[in-house]
Amino acid sequence: MAVVERRGHLEALERLLVQHRVIAIVGARQVGKTTLARALVRRRGKPATVFDLEDPADLARLADPMLALKPARGLVVIDEIQRLPGLFQILRVLADRRPLPARFLVLGSASPEVLRQGSETLAGRVVYHELKGFSIKEVGVRNHAKLWLRGCFPRSFLARTHGQSMDWRRGFVQTFIERDLPQLGITVSSATLRRFWMMLAHYHGQIWNSSAFAQSFGVADTTVRYYLDLLTSALVVRQLRPWHESISKRQVKSPKVYLADCGILHALLNLPEQADLDAHPKCGASWEGFVIEQVVSRLGAKHDECHFWATHAGAELDLLIVRGRRRLGFEIKRTGSPSVTPSMRHAAADLRLDELTVIHAGDRTFPLSRKIRAVAFERILKDLHPL
Repeated sequence: MAVVERRGHLEALERLLVQHRVIAIVGARQVGKTTLARALVRRRGKPATVFDLEDPADLARLADPMLALKPARGLVVIDEIQRLPGLFQILRVLADRRPLPARFLVLGSASPEVLRQGSETLAGRVVYHELKGFSIKEVGVRNHAKLWLRGCFPRSFLARTHGQSMDWRRGFVQTFIERDLPQLGITVSSATLRRFWMMLAHYHGQIWNSSAFAQSFGVADTTVRYYLDLLTSALVVRQLRPWHESISKRQVKSPKVYLADCGILHALLNLPEQADLDAHPKCGASWEGFVIEQVVSRLGAKHDECHFWATHAGAELDLLIVRGRRRLGFEIKRTGSPSVTPSMRHAAADLRLDELTVIHAGDRTFPLSRKIRAVAFERILKDLHPL
């Protein structure tokens, strides 16, 4: 497969450009933001002004930002905007002009600095569009095993061989730690963050335990929590927040931690082939994280709508999506013959779920009991529908 057309993202961006003055595409490094912006410009078929702030020539053009941007008309694309965060103030002035001669599409990693300045300086003028890696819908269900093994970064998935894909991911980890994070203003040593990321890979799919990490590093709980939040804000780690109900049972209050991309997880665990993954103790947790990302993408759920639920007595739910009064529960089972467990019944009753779906590795979708059904992962495009 040489090309994956990201039609859904392109259509969403076109709608946003009609309604908003400034659109920010945010996502992890190498996830395809620049490629998507170029495809949008081609699709529109209209002239656009493009600035790539990793190009010294474009940086020089923006030495006086107002002078460079004020004459622009149509669509103005600014890539890697985190390199010049002061541009947000200029964009606020330009976005308030009447009539509006230009709209702005800015691209950048979702660092705390980018999000903070954008939300404060451009309040009411900017909308964010988060771009993740490839989804099942984009690559096709027939490629789900390859997507699980290699992960969702375009260059990793599209590599000619598994070996080339693994080489790319290892290079990504090194570059991300040694170059990309420092560019976002993060001053923690690369050796420390690499070690922390490696430890997170071994904790993938588990409930966060600050004390265990702090003891391993010989630092305070708050320090390792800071490391976790750094990688989360850079969109390479997902913290699934716990859900609390007003019930008598004692509930878990710490987040569950996943590496956002399963391919990066496999690179950190040194699992280049499917046989290596199948034999590894984290195989089940890897599958769980991969399926959760695909379910969230398929349903179009927002970050703050996604939770997990667990009690200290042992009842738990892998994924809870809450939108308004709707409550949808999901259990992930890497088996071809799922069944209803007491934990599922507790979750369905205690959380008052509208439906509980068990995503499994078989090939059939069928009811398990009232309001509980089994859906084959290979059929999620047919049997799961966007919210």
